[in-house]
Amino acid sequence: MLIPENDLLQALEENAATLSNWGFCLNCGSQQDGCEPDARDYGCDECGQRAVSGAEEILLTNQYEK
Repeated sequence: MLIPENDLLQALEENAATLSNWGFCLNCGSQQDGCEPDARDYGCDECGQRAVSGAEEILLTNQYEK
């Protein structure tokens, strides 16, 4: 699943301005805090899959809708 660009940009801005570390599940699309910027395959609180990546990682690997 590709993450919507607007959601990704909002998460990146919040990560830069606060102590948040947002990421997204590439399986179900849910947003999750507590992800390192380069996180890959973290467990998802919503669907249980190991498919959560940090927002910065998603940006660098082009896993978002443009």
